[in-house]
Amino acid sequence: MKTNAAAIALIEEYEGFRPRWYRDPAGVWTIGYGHTDAAGHPRHADDPDLTITKADARTILERDLPRYEADVTRLVKVPMNENQFGALVSFTYNLGAGSLASSTLLRKLNAGDYAGAAAEFPRWNKAGGKVLNGLVRRRAAERALFETPVTVPERSATTAPSGGILAALLAILQSIFKRR
Repeated sequence: MKTNAAAIALIEEYEGFRPRWYRDPAGVWTIGYGHTDAAGHPRHADDPDLTITKADARTILERDLPRYEADVTRLVKVPMNENQFGALVSFTYNLGAGSLASSTLLRKLNAGDYAGAAAEFPRWNKAGGKVLNGLVRRRAAERALFETPVTVPERSATTAPSGGILAALLAILQSIFKRR
């Protein structure tokens, strides 16, 4: 399974674009849309003065995602829809496969408790031991995506595609703002 557009938009939104290396709240060197040395090239030590464009950052993100997709595929033992998969890829991209592997979220999901798994997202809201508002919002967005059913819009020969991805993303954003 591949990360869907709604999940990629979520990752880009919450990672934010940074054209130069910076230390994230956990002290990890990061560039672009949350790319770190752990994901491979580019590496901070190889080019600490690197500056990239948004297009470069998107290319790096697209190159990084298969690693996290493989981690989610390997760790999750139950069927998932594309929104559940995308939410877990975003989670794993942000926290790493080790965090997903050791989580109650994964244990509940693999036991078939999808609602229980969704309820675990908000627990992952800290960096460096401190609750961060950005992580609170990100986990809410990941949970909302995880809980969003995938619907296939009906098409007739006379209608255009309905933009289901945009509708799903809009629903996610609306649910986030309703919770505030």
